[in-house]
Amino acid sequence: MDYKGIKGVPNFEAYEFLKKKSKYCLLIPIINEGIRIQKELERAKKAGVDKICDVIICDGDSTDNSTEEKKLKPLGVNTLLIKKDKGRQGAQLRMGIWFALNRGYDGVLTVDGNNKDSVESVPLFIEKLEEGYDFVQGSRYIEGGEGINTPVSRHIAVRLIHAPIISAIAGEKFTDTTNAFRGYSKKYLEHEQVKPLRDVFVTYELLAYLSVKASMLGLKTCEVPVIREYPDKGRTPTKISPIKGNMNLLMILFKLYKGEYDPK
Repeated sequence: MDYKGIKGVPNFEAYEFLKKKSKYCLLIPIINEGIRIQKELERAKKAGVDKICDVIICDGDSTDNSTEEKKLKPLGVNTLLIKKDKGRQGAQLRMGIWFALNRGYDGVLTVDGNNKDSVESVPLFIEKLEEGYDFVQGSRYIEGGEGINTPVSRHIAVRLIHAPIISAIAGEKFTDTTNAFRGYSKKYLEHEQVKPLRDVFVTYELLAYLSVKASMLGLKTCEVPVIREYPDKGRTPTKISPIKGNMNLLMILFKLYKGEYDPK
């Protein structure tokens, strides 16, 4: 089905392989992840993730044939959304969040689709959402979490720059703020002072914004331990370029501090 002209949501196509089955859904934004998303979905299927939440792929219009129905359905994917508009991760997440809220989920989980995260940890997020938490951040830096082969530059950027700034803005300590493995309650996403479905969120702005807004509104937040593993050799699977990408992240933090992403 085609969805066009929805305010704050990119044009997209939806392919529902199955009807809504669970209270929660897992949004996985991808673009040309190839074998990485295949392996991640295999791990998720083995761990029974598709039995406790609906797996929804938020595709940026991949061209590598990784999102063919015959590949996704056997791996427990419930729905495939394909963005047919401008924007990157932020646009993909807006597409997924709109679809999830309109489908009536009680909460939304997100995780990258490059097979770096412990997708087996999904039950921890659902447990916290069931307990009434509104924002659940996955962290490799708390007890029970683990970062494997994390590049030194990424470790320094998160621990000494990104996390301290996000924590200062939020007024609450968070330890792994670039990590997209998260859980959000319906209450949080539909809050009148949040409004995530806006065109200002194009790249990584939405992740940063949702990292701080829950605490600022006095909503219930927490972290849960996760494992994030980078390859021990070869190219690091990331969409953030070392120089331009990190400069953009700093600019996003500056705008976040100034309140430029708040609803007007």
